[in-house]
Amino acid sequence: MKKYIPGMLLLLCLFLQNGLHAQALEVPARQEGEGPWPQLIIRGVILINSTGSPPLGPVDIVVENNRIADIRVVGTTGMPIDPAKRPQLKAGGKELDATGMYLLPGFVDTHAHIGGNNGVDASYVYKLWMAHGVTTIREPSAGNGLAWTLDQKKKSTQNTITAPRIKAYTRFGMNSKQPIVTAQQAREWVRQNAKNGADGIKFFGASPEVMQAAAEENKKLGLGSAIHHAQTDVGRWNALHSAKAGISSLEHWYGLPEAMFTDRTVQHYSLDYNYTNEQDRFGEAGTLWKQAAPPFSDRWNKVMDDLIALDFTLSPTFNIYEANRDLMRARRAEWHEDYTMPKLWDFYAPSWNAHGSYWHSWGTEQEVQWRENFRLWMAFINEYKNRGGRVTVGTDSGFIYELFGFAYPREMELLREAGFHPLEVIKAATLSGAELLGMEKEIGSVEIGKLADFVIVDSNPLKDFKVLYGTGAIRLVDNNQVTRVGGVKYTIKDGIVYDAKDLLAQVKKMVETEKAKTGYQIIQPGIAPHTH
Repeated sequence: MKKYIPGMLLLLCLFLQNGLHAQALEVPARQEGEGPWPQLIIRGVILINSTGSPPLGPVDIVVENNRIADIRVVGTTGMPIDPAKRPQLKAGGKELDATGMYLLPGFVDTHAHIGGNNGVDASYVYKLWMAHGVTTIREPSAGNGLAWTLDQKKKSTQNTITAPRIKAYTRFGMNSKQPIVTAQQAREWVRQNAKNGADGIKFFGASPEVMQAAAEENKKLGLGSAIHHAQTDVGRWNALHSAKAGISSLEHWYGLPEAMFTDRTVQHYSLDYNYTNEQDRFGEAGTLWKQAAPPFSDRWNKVMDDLIALDFTLSPTFNIYEANRDLMRARRAEWHEDYTMPKLWDFYAPSWNAHGSYWHSWGTEQEVQWRENFRLWMAFINEYKNRGGRVTVGTDSGFIYELFGFAYPREMELLREAGFHPLEVIKAATLSGAELLGMEKEIGSVEIGKLADFVIVDSNPLKDFKVLYGTGAIRLVDNNQVTRVGGVKYTIKDGIVYDAKDLLAQVKKMVETEKAKTGYQIIQPGIAPHTH
């Protein structure tokens, strides 16, 4: 393994390379979804767009093959729809009655790992995403190998598999025959990465000389880039350095506080800290934001304004850190029993050698620190958006009790907690993600000429993002009856209509089948299995 892979990432990379099962890489041919048709008319929806527009409807949306051909307002609130206003269905066309439902652009997940999570099947991951309206992902690190990821990208583009469309980013230095320690080596690797067909690079850090050369070369070639500033290198290369070098986006938040230090140059590490001990790494990271310049101070403002001027995108992935502020909530999320694979549940459990399983001794003190960390972090992200900076929705799920698909509406809820208006959250989830990926002319908003990627739900998500969870939202209705509403009803990608609830049912069946093989029970850590 190369020395430029930092700390616990070494363990993760070893796992990705050696722990994958062949069946995890086999994705069956698409059997789900109907279409595309020469013409598809979605009737009577309320349109929630990502353009700053308030909800509008009822509208009929006309799709021809896989492109939006017309968006027509066909009525007003409280009045019957006038049939004369409606677009006419052509021979061979298809109507989808979505009267009273809500339609949004397809969701973009800017930080979505397909594989490497202890052998869970890629098809399982894809269906969880698609069941939650995620129609496009950026895969940072190509955990199953670039060739495999590019093959999946091609098949998804051709819709021969049930999967979101994919942007494939490689981990910097991946498959290099020797450590990359010079600018020349960095440039050569970047050029080869582009020739191999990658859409971009995910960096973790390296020497300033190597980072500058690699970032410059990558930008010159027109590829995207993302960086997780690992603590092993953030002391000499932080978020400002990345933005100035032309890197596209910051993943998570590491590197931001370090750019705002005023009375120190490194994080206040305990003197017995060891980066390969992930409780040290994540526990002490929870004290990092309060070591930086306070909100709205001169330094805080200067860093923010500089990053925005450089068109630097933030993909905060709040959800993947949420267990740090409330571990029990993350562990006890109601979807684990039905939708989390046994191997994935085992992977989450406290462990010395599984990435993100650092619950060696995690309690009140760590959670209180992390709640304050979130408060300061969220203040930065919200103001970044207010000043015109780009913020996207990324989940990084498959680790730390965050499940694929379900993590997406949770990330939306956390942006709402940070201060985003629900319509601003929708923009982050759609148009902002498309812009980061350079796909804003194709996806990200419901506009004529764009690809037909939609999310349709029977309840208003602006009033409650919980209706986007596959498990829905709880409602008390007439006669004191408790029921569930929501769950994405249809996910449409490239004009192909998928029954989102059927995709979720398939996932549930996959999990049931896997559990039946061994009589597996999901048991909370440290609790003995039930016996009968």
